[in-house]
Amino acid sequence: MNTELKSAHSAAPEVQPTSLNRQILALAIPAFGALIAEPLFLLADSALIGQLGTAHLAGMSIAATLIGTVVGLMNFLAYSVTPSVARHYGAGNYSAAYKNGVDGAWVALGLGILLMMIGYALADPLLLALGATDETMGYARDYLHHSFWGLPPMMVILSQVGTLRGLQDTVTPLKVAGVGAVVNFGLNWALIYPAGLGVAGSAMGTSITQWLMMIALGLVLHRGMVRYRVDWRPDWEGARSVLSLGSWLMLRTLSMRAAMLLTVVIVARFGTQSLAAYQLGMSIFSLFLYALDSLAIAAQALLGKEMGARDLSRATERSAVRALLHRLVRMSLLYGTVTALLCLPLGYWGAWIFTPDAQVQMLLGASCLIIALGQPLAAYVFVLDGILMGAQDMRYLALGTFMMLISYVPVLGAIWWAHGNGALSSFWAYCALWVTYIFWYQGVRAVIFGRRVASDVWMKA
Repeated sequence: MNTELKSAHSAAPEVQPTSLNRQILALAIPAFGALIAEPLFLLADSALIGQLGTAHLAGMSIAATLIGTVVGLMNFLAYSVTPSVARHYGAGNYSAAYKNGVDGAWVALGLGILLMMIGYALADPLLLALGATDETMGYARDYLHHSFWGLPPMMVILSQVGTLRGLQDTVTPLKVAGVGAVVNFGLNWALIYPAGLGVAGSAMGTSITQWLMMIALGLVLHRGMVRYRVDWRPDWEGARSVLSLGSWLMLRTLSMRAAMLLTVVIVARFGTQSLAAYQLGMSIFSLFLYALDSLAIAAQALLGKEMGARDLSRATERSAVRALLHRLVRMSLLYGTVTALLCLPLGYWGAWIFTPDAQVQMLLGASCLIIALGQPLAAYVFVLDGILMGAQDMRYLALGTFMMLISYVPVLGAIWWAHGNGALSSFWAYCALWVTYIFWYQGVRAVIFGRRVASDVWMKA
């Protein structure tokens, strides 16, 4: 079947722009809806908890940053599965595609259980390291402890969604995420207010929702597995392959999360109000980044499929793949412009929705102005990231992202020093952190990845 697919592509290597747009949007639009489920969970939590008080929100910010770091480090469970499943799919080997997904799910479950146990043992030291104070520690601990038992399903969901993306299905994750977002908000509200559980109730509601979503996605995948006679038995060789490919992605994500953690550690020194505003600003930033990431998901899935179906030793075949690349880059700039226009009113004029604190509102407004201005750059960077993942050029991604971290740390240190010595007020130091993260950190990323994508090397990775 692989030969037939390659022959069909060779006969018609040129892809019409309208067809290309449809392929991209057919994956990107549903992926957008599914991707924003996670930041919507956090944004809903932020809005509900923000009404309880600034200390509650700041405590949640620290705990949510830690949970987000853990989940983010494990996103290789999706990103390593998507391109490999897509290549099997493009080559017509559907049984191998589903089996690759099963291997990823077992790896995810094992890691989720391990992380849950480690998290309970190290919760307090980790929260203190992130800047928890006597005022915020109790709230941070409550949120963290009740989030940990949701880690195993969160890990498995990453793998399940990655498998479905590789199968060119972003609609199913959208449906499950949409229902999950509604269920999550209802559960959180009920547990926070009527049940009186406060911050702990918010984390409990999200954890319950994650278990339900994992079951729903598992049932969908099971139907396809039955069709192609694939069972749920683990294949340890396949699991090792997932971990081997994911090790580079883990380094990539570790470098990115280290940058975010260092930013949180510094902003926590500016005061509780700055930390609360940062939590809200990062929730909004994440919401739009996940929207931008929908194009990166389309890049992973489509490039993986095309590279599995085509003979890349031929210039005409590489040309067809590069046409997809160019269209993705152009669409990323359009996406970035649209999200910039949406970001500004949400945070700048709608800050009162998230908190009654006037100082936090002002800081949030400044955050959103900077975020909006940087959206086109962020969109460009995200699609480059997705292109290289689709090509399974994981080593370059990891090393390039590490270099980004190296370039970011000295600038953070300079802002910290300037604030500590009175050269920058808390407000201007807070703004400087956002400018540095959005423009310097993302800018270095654009240069490093742009040079790689401009070559043909990634097609041979």
